[in-house]
Amino acid sequence: MATTKGLPYILEDRNGSLTGTDFDDIYDRLFLRVAQAPQRSQHALCAIYDMGRRSVSSKSDDHRHARYNPSVVMQFGLDRSLGTVTFVNSAVSMPMGKYLRRASFLGGSLLRKFIGSDGQEYKWGHRIAEGQEWTCISADNILVAHFNLKPPRTHAYGSSGNVLTIYEEYAHLAMEILASLTIMRHIRKHNL
Repeated sequence: MATTKGLPYILEDRNGSLTGTDFDDIYDRLFLRVAQAPQRSQHALCAIYDMGRRSVSSKSDDHRHARYNPSVVMQFGLDRSLGTVTFVNSAVSMPMGKYLRRASFLGGSLLRKFIGSDGQEYKWGHRIAEGQEWTCISADNILVAHFNLKPPRTHAYGSSGNVLTIYEEYAHLAMEILASLTIMRHIRKHNL
């Protein structure tokens, strides 16, 4: 697997959970938040927000994302089934199963591919590369992004130890990478 040149976006995932967490670049270039969206339907809504600034560590401002419009909305069924993903800025909405398809007919549910807004195909896999919990590669087998949770009972001084790395060449896909990763983690958590 080849890697790209440039300074990668190293996004610290503040708490490692699927929602209610911030992804802040350690070089202050990108600040994303994954949170529950306001409930307006009978489905579980999760959204990704471009926060524009680093998160605060206190819980007192835990709903600050409500002042922003979401960039991505993910609607899951009440039974935790896959629903719909909507990319708000491009007005693209589709079923999650169509957006993030199994990589092969006989492949497992933890190896899936999607077409990015740049028209290229990308693939997520769980533990397909040593030392990476989740790995995203291009159709050309180039490393696009990877995600790691801090191992239990391991100290991470001054950091959560949970990191999403997006290589600079693919930073324009940050919302899509985080949305697809969130769906992949949901699939794994709920054995879908």
